[in-house]
Amino acid sequence: MSLQEFIAPPSFEEYRERFKDFFVLERVDGVIVARAHTLGGPVQLSVENHRALGQMLKVIGADPENEVLILTGTGDEFMMDADPEGFALEDADMPHWAYEYAYKDGRINVSSLVNDLEIPTIGIMNGSGFHSEIVLMCDITLCADDATLFDLHFDISSVPGDGIHSCFQELLGVKRAAYALLTGEAISARQALEWGMVNEVLPREDLLDRARTIAAHIMSRPRVTRRLTTQIVRRPWRKRITDDLDGGFGIQMFGHVAKQRSIHSRNHIADTVAYVRKGRKNNFDAD
Repeated sequence: MSLQEFIAPPSFEEYRERFKDFFVLERVDGVIVARAHTLGGPVQLSVENHRALGQMLKVIGADPENEVLILTGTGDEFMMDADPEGFALEDADMPHWAYEYAYKDGRINVSSLVNDLEIPTIGIMNGSGFHSEIVLMCDITLCADDATLFDLHFDISSVPGDGIHSCFQELLGVKRAAYALLTGEAISARQALEWGMVNEVLPREDLLDRARTIAAHIMSRPRVTRRLTTQIVRRPWRKRITDDLDGGFGIQMFGHVAKQRSIHSRNHIADTVAYVRKGRKNNFDAD
């Protein structure tokens, strides 16, 4: 008998409670559903929930009872708003939080999704929103038929280097990604499907059932096959992350510190994404 014992894996009951203010977690027969929320409604971006995502992904990846992850948001929007006080910490100490939030937490979020989960992942874009890389970088992505994908960083005077650049460049290619990042292009669900950003477009009410159907198919294969297949399908993401993720975050962090002001205020974001709610292609051309 060994002189030491294994460290106990995370307990689902414990981390379900720990993350309840950020994610509703459910698990049935190894398929875990993580539904991001803010006070029970659509996610509103904040320093706090930005950090919680990476923490949750690492814990889910460390629990051997989890076999497939379904990651989604709440309600009819994915992320279209910011917590009114969600960046007070950044405003109070920009040099500190430029590293803690804009560099460290963000890199962990994207890296954990690709590297810390040895299980297949299904992302659900349940509605319009930014920071769509969180579901677009899942192995399979389903999208609500009325959703709009876009990136707002440039339009709120931030560098789009926090993972969305890696995601868009990998999925869209150099020219389409450059246009989307520099213009805030509103990409419809159907366009996202045609361009290969998502795998299926469905009515919102059908998304979770469809994800569970796909998960059941994945679960029908042997455990080692499921887990090793993730090593194959994620190789392009891992190469992309290794090549440019840290550098992109470093550039964005420098931009934050150089400006010495937060660009994540609720009003700033709301004013910028208004064109999406109005059905416009971008925020500078009414056509």
